[in-house]
Amino acid sequence: MLRYDIQELGVSGFAAELDHLVGVYAVAMDAPGDQLAGRRVIMAGHASYPGFTALRAMSGGQTAGFSYGFHGAPGQWWHDHVAVGVKPQWLADCLEIAELHVAPEFQGHGIGTALLCRLTEGRSERTAVLSTRDSETRARRLYRHLGFTDLLTGYRFDGTGAAFAIMGATLPLRSSS
Repeated sequence: MLRYDIQELGVSGFAAELDHLVGVYAVAMDAPGDQLAGRRVIMAGHASYPGFTALRAMSGGQTAGFSYGFHGAPGQWWHDHVAVGVKPQWLADCLEIAELHVAPEFQGHGIGTALLCRLTEGRSERTAVLSTRDSETRARRLYRHLGFTDLLTGYRFDGTGAAFAIMGATLPLRSSS
């Protein structure tokens, strides 16, 4: 059984670890290298949003995965884009789960579930929302298992060719057992 520890990073810890976290994002998403600088800027900007919380999973001295989220609100890029197709009650008081990634060699050991459950635990928001590839991926199965449902499918963000599903769950998440 793989051993890992979940740590809260805080804003300064998140900033200090950002290059490592972008590296995990890159391998987990098989992201092209030319997109990573832009992703880093986006992630750094998220740390200034209200209610920002960042977690990382460590295993054997390596960052195995990470997740972060914040209180979603009008004026934030993702919120404003998906608001056109998502019922307002999902976005009125939401935790936006901006990132959840586990490095491939650490997948399948419960790290994603642990990160997501800990990230949503004790939050004051009524709902949690996120976007994921609109296909049957391991991530999408995890989200469904924890109570997320499709709010919008086939959604295409500006500048991306891939279709996304916008998903939401009422907090607290249902048990992962």
